[in-house]
Amino acid sequence: PAAACWGWHGLARVLWLSPRVPAGAQQSATVATPVSGASPDLLPRFLLEPEDVYIVKNKPVSLACRATPATQIYFKCNGEWVHQGDHVTQHSTDRSTGLPVMEVRIEITRQQVEKIFGLEEYWCQCVAWSSSGTTKSQKAFVRIAYLRKNFEQEPTAREVSIEQGIVLPCRPPEGIPPAEVEWLRNEELVDPALDANVYVTPEHSLVLRQARLADTANYTCVAKNIVARRRSASAAITVYVNGGWSTWTQWSGCSTSCGRGWQKRSRTCTNPTPLNGGAFCEGQNVQKSACTTLCPVDGAWSEWSKWSVCGTECTHWRSRECSEPAPRNGGQECHGAELETRNCTSELCTAQGAEDVALYVGLIAVAVCLVLLLLVGVLVYCRKKGGLDADVADSSILTAGFQPVSIKPSKADNPSLLTIQPDLSTATMTYQGSLCPRQDGPAKLQLPNGHLLSPLGAGRHTLHHSSPAAEGADFVARLSTQSYFRSLPRGNTNMAYGTFNFLGGRLMIPNTGISLLIPPDAIPRGKIYEVYLTLHKQEEVRLPLAGCQTLLSPIVSCGPPGVLLTRPAILAMGHCVEASAENWSLRLKKQSCEGTWEDVLQLGAEPCTELYYCQLEAQACYIFTEQLGRFALVGESLSMAASKRLKLVLFAPAACPSLEYNIRVYCLSDTQDALKEVIQLEKQMGGQLIGAPRVLHFKDSYHNLRLSIHDMPSSLWKSKLLASYQEIPFYHIWSGLQPYLHCTFTLERLSPSTCELACKIWIWQVEGDGQSFTINFNIAKDTRFSDWLVPDSEVGSPALVGPSAFKIPFLIRQKIISSLDTPCARGADWRTLAQKLNLDSHLSFYASKPSPTAMILNLWEARHFPNGNLSQLAAAVAEVGKQDGALFAVSEAEC
Repeated sequence: PAAACWGWHGLARVLWLSPRVPAGAQQSATVATPVSGASPDLLPRFLLEPEDVYIVKNKPVSLACRATPATQIYFKCNGEWVHQGDHVTQHSTDRSTGLPVMEVRIEITRQQVEKIFGLEEYWCQCVAWSSSGTTKSQKAFVRIAYLRKNFEQEPTAREVSIEQGIVLPCRPPEGIPPAEVEWLRNEELVDPALDANVYVTPEHSLVLRQARLADTANYTCVAKNIVARRRSASAAITVYVNGGWSTWTQWSGCSTSCGRGWQKRSRTCTNPTPLNGGAFCEGQNVQKSACTTLCPVDGAWSEWSKWSVCGTECTHWRSRECSEPAPRNGGQECHGAELETRNCTSELCTAQGAEDVALYVGLIAVAVCLVLLLLVGVLVYCRKKGGLDADVADSSILTAGFQPVSIKPSKADNPSLLTIQPDLSTATMTYQGSLCPRQDGPAKLQLPNGHLLSPLGAGRHTLHHSSPAAEGADFVARLSTQSYFRSLPRGNTNMAYGTFNFLGGRLMIPNTGISLLIPPDAIPRGKIYEVYLTLHKQEEVRLPLAGCQTLLSPIVSCGPPGVLLTRPAILAMGHCVEASAENWSLRLKKQSCEGTWEDVLQLGAEPCTELYYCQLEAQACYIFTEQLGRFALVGESLSMAASKRLKLVLFAPAACPSLEYNIRVYCLSDTQDALKEVIQLEKQMGGQLIGAPRVLHFKDSYHNLRLSIHDMPSSLWKSKLLASYQEIPFYHIWSGLQPYLHCTFTLERLSPSTCELACKIWIWQVEGDGQSFTINFNIAKDTRFSDWLVPDSEVGSPALVGPSAFKIPFLIRQKIISSLDTPCARGADWRTLAQKLNLDSHLSFYASKPSPTAMILNLWEARHFPNGNLSQLAAAVAEVGKQDGALFAVSEAEC
């Protein structure tokens, strides 16, 4: 009780006697200091110690402590005693022990804490006294609570594949006390206890073990403490599904009911279906495969059997069977009677009288008289017709209305059109030689000691021929009367024509690579034909294309239709296909008389007809045909790797009177005729060629063609193109039916004195190949059209007749044919010659003709005129001759 009256002086004495605690010392446990000689049991014991608290905004906090037995309790904050007046004291007695209990409270304000902010933390401690000594409580720290606004790291939006793991990081804002973190999915709390696929790391990151479609949502990180609650920016998580192919369907039926065709199968990108922007399936959704269907064979009758013996009923019979061939594969049965009977007479026949015999004898006599009268009439008619010249015949019926040409060689001056007549004895025969070796014929290729392929002397071949230029107006006038003239082009630019007889000849359309070779003996002797060759513009003829089909060549007509050819003519024209059996199905189309287009030949397969054959090479095709007409080469892509060649050509005006300057980029089929048409068009527009043409392989990938201009000096020129590139749609290019496809880049000079232009033009197919043009030229310099590249091989007359149309002299040609047509066991025949000349892809076609060697030599003429190397041909023929006992040898000097 005396201690209670000490007041501040007594308290100061006690504090002086108490152990001193250094300022800022951290004590977390109660410390007792007994007085010497006092009982330790009477030291103050804290029933309630002050605890750490946080000041929220400006609200003061309260600290309390309770001790027993205690006579005095005071707070000490940051080493300084709290004023006695700031303490709120409450006294009581512990009922169980009877000892006094004392409880003290103080309030701490934000201003008190902020006074020492930055120096040390603000702390307070209770000190309790009793008669036995003093006891200190644990320190209680007072901190100002806060939570900053900005997150140190926020989650970001992501796109992930299904079943892929996702980690969304979150570092909450700095705060006291440290913020607690929770996650929201579409504003709903994410509870890892309810979803085993989700957990939160100690660093507050949200982890999704395997992404599911249901996990596509907006995720928000939420940080909160006693002061505030903060939300991060929402992160959109998209779980996508990449597409997968379903299983292939069954193969469809064959497209043809007879022969070679196509079948296909398909699959869909539905296993699974692409979702949420997932990738579409890679590869083809349709596969095509070649197939062969057995053709139905209609039955045919065998020969009638011999008549049976005349029976007693004056009749006999004969029979036949439907076995040559028998019907198979759904073919029709034979029509007609299987058994035939008729009346007869014999000694066994009792019904025949003498009057019947007389009747039959009379009928036979009348028939004989009628036959004799018919023979006499035929002989008289032949004598009257014998006065006509055999070299000229009226061909108007065969040529659908052509007028006969009065060209008659003088028989007195020219007893023979050819000094050495060719052997035409096989003109109506079919080649009978086997492709397998057999017994040799007589000695072959017995050539004279002179040059093997030396030209014949002048005057050996004579043909009276009028120039096509001189007869042009007359020819077109006669042609205009025919029904097919309406579909032919007007003018002579893309047309050639001439008059031909059995000597043959050649028609050419200059600068197009298109020609027609009429070999010797293709026109029957005694006939003279007027033949034309035309190149159609694509807008003049409608060629229907279906599916993935594309036009790969020019559309060419030769005629007139209906002429009789005894040997195939060869039509040569360019194409733009990168041919391969895996990527393309190529077909030769011919227009019928009714105007419909029909497939007459499938390239790469064995020819199913002897009327047509096509030799396909890298840039040209050579078509054998015995029927003249309108032809085109069409292809159907079998895969996305199929490609066709485009020729990229740049033109610009030869003069630039204004500030604007246009550069035109043409995307053409890589054929000579397409380039010729553009050159003629640009010549009319006053354009000039910029740089050499480039070739681009354009694939069947459904991607468009893009064109852009770059690296243009901005201080001299500017482009008026609003977009970064121009684009030509895929189908406009792939169909091949739209000519003159081009894009124009319009440039503007910033000064009229600017004459130099340097830039680069890029041309590429999206996800495909590309080409670039580097342009550097003077726009004031004119480039004449005569400077442009024109193929030298096309310069000359568009019509050549007789020996002048062929490289191989006629005499040597006939000797080679007669020597190599007969098969030889040692291989010294036409088959070896075809191999030497790399023309052995379809030997069966040559074998079906009366003269296989003539077919090979005709193809050589079509490929190599007019610059063919006769020395190489002579060497190939000599190699064939060496295999037959080395009967001859030819040196390069002799040729």
